[in-house]
Amino acid sequence: MSYVGRNGCVMAGDKRRIGFLGDKENREKLEKLLYAGAIITDKELIIISKDLGITLNISDEAEKVREIGDVLVGEVRFKTPFETKRKRIYGTTNGYVITELIGSNIEKYEDGDSSIVVFGNKITKAKANELIQKNWKSKASLQNVSQVFKIVMEEISKITPSVSKEYDIYTKEIKLDKNEAKNLLMETIVKDVKELQEMREGLRKQLDEAAKSIEMASKIVLEGEVGMVKSIEKDSLKILLKEGIQALDMEWNTVADSGTLIEMNIDDPSSVRIGDMAVIENENLCIKRTGSNLQCNVILCRTDK
Repeated sequence: MSYVGRNGCVMAGDKRRIGFLGDKENREKLEKLLYAGAIITDKELIIISKDLGITLNISDEAEKVREIGDVLVGEVRFKTPFETKRKRIYGTTNGYVITELIGSNIEKYEDGDSSIVVFGNKITKAKANELIQKNWKSKASLQNVSQVFKIVMEEISKITPSVSKEYDIYTKEIKLDKNEAKNLLMETIVKDVKELQEMREGLRKQLDEAAKSIEMASKIVLEGEVGMVKSIEKDSLKILLKEGIQALDMEWNTVADSGTLIEMNIDDPSSVRIGDMAVIENENLCIKRTGSNLQCNVILCRTDK
């Protein structure tokens, strides 16, 4: 909920997010019951979700309201299998902007200089508007507005498990004319969306790196021959990598391909001779003939060839 007026801005938001996992048809049936107001308590939601075979992921730690300097930001999210949709309101004295984003791209934009805006499903919006009208005072101060929003949050949490009992309320009371508000909002939105883009890009990079690590880890040699001893110099051995074996560094970059030499070390050089086979047995790198342990600073993996 957001109030934007000539004296400032007030925003309130609950902290609940619910994820639904399971059959698409039953998931939609459960969401329809929840958002139509047919489910009143958390206990009812859990029982009905079990009956429908739906797994719930309930969190009461969401940050739906936050502040960026002299601007308050409220957000609701809608996750699809392919993307996250966000509806945001940016508010300050004498101005607000409502945006809808798919990913980090702004798809819709609406602005104004004063309003009361409620985000939510049909039942929560209807109940919130009813409670606001019932408790509103003419020429309400920001403190009065904050009190009304508290009443709304507490009452709605009693009639639907889609809203948590915990909530955040922020108030901004600064002097801005309409032009100043408009400029401030635009600067804030540009900065906020840019940070969202950078966050998404960072997350995408992390996921790509994690996927690569999982893929490469599946290729690590856990058993079998890896190469042949070609030279011995004190405790240092030159190993010719076997066909189908490559050496990688800790960042999964190729250090040596099949048919090339890598260096390994051995504690007892007298226990190895030219032509011995280096193997991994029981996840231990050693000389096959004698069982003498070897050390190397690379990861030995199988190639795709």
